[in-house]
Amino acid sequence: MSLNLIKLCVGVSDIEELQTWVRESQQGIDTLDHITRMFPKRVAEILPGGSLYWVIRGMILCRQPIADLEPVVGNDGIERCRIVFKPEIVLVRPTPKRAFQGWRYLEAASSPPDLPKAVKASGMPEELRRELAELGLL
Repeated sequence: MSLNLIKLCVGVSDIEELQTWVRESQQGIDTLDHITRMFPKRVAEILPGGSLYWVIRGMILCRQPIADLEPVVGNDGIERCRIVFKPEIVLVRPTPKRAFQGWRYLEAASSPPDLPKAVKASGMPEELRRELAELGLL
């Protein structure tokens, strides 16, 4: 089982907005990435197979598989981590999560499961998935 990361998806209000960002970011480039301040020390546990779980408005709603973690140096000379994603966004069972700064490790055993194909295929709106999860029905 791979180790995962979890991070707040700042500036995004719903999964559709994240999906739009991913679609627009893919145009004309080969990779999709996110730069973060701290570099994970447990890279060997994250790669291959780990994902970044996104917290959107207080709920873990989706994940993006991580393709690579690369050290980069910003214009300010500070070392950072470039998280390179695979372009897919996988919906997971909505799970409440309080705000925090930066990213955190997320053990596979504590990671919310992917939504069943039937739920994905139903076209159920995100708000309804959130409500059902809060009631313990999803």
